[in-house]
Amino acid sequence: MHKWILTWILPTLLYTSCFHIICLVGTIAFACNDMTPEQMATNVNCSSPERHTRSYDYMEGGDVRVRRLFCRTQWYLRIDKRGKVKGTQDKQTNYNIMEIRTVAVGVVAIKGVESEYFLAMDKEGKLYAKKVCNEDCNFKEFIQENHYNTYASAKWTNSGREMFVAINQKGSPVKGKKTKKEQKTAHFLPIAIT
Repeated sequence: MHKWILTWILPTLLYTSCFHIICLVGTIAFACNDMTPEQMATNVNCSSPERHTRSYDYMEGGDVRVRRLFCRTQWYLRIDKRGKVKGTQDKQTNYNIMEIRTVAVGVVAIKGVESEYFLAMDKEGKLYAKKVCNEDCNFKEFIQENHYNTYASAKWTNSGREMFVAINQKGSPVKGKKTKKEQKTAHFLPIAIT
């Protein structure tokens, strides 16, 4: 009699325990999949304790993203109809809408959608605009740990030091020779157009 009771009760107890474990794992997996990349980066309990990084898949194959580039100095990058590069705080203008086109892995070209000018940097680090894209228009796109992007000239350096696209607190472009990747003037948040 004891043998029959143990073989009948034991599988029932195991199935119940397994069911609860499966439900718990499924709930944790669902919670992790419902997070934004920023939330996943801060939540170390959902997977491994390693730092989550953003996917670079969009940087392959000539992908085009349309974004507003918002600097940490509270200015949007703008290229106007005359090709002048500066900052604007007017979110409604179309001159701050940029087309970010992948040129190579990690390298992009930035074009003003309304003005049809490409952002460019000369060997002195001065930002200007060009109608025709060339090597001056290529920028290395880096995603920083604070989730902002930086854009460094792919062609020009200042004695081996990278020169970044930057906008100061007054909305004026900063010469690349005076920039560093740690400065907030060089940090941009690509904001999707809604």
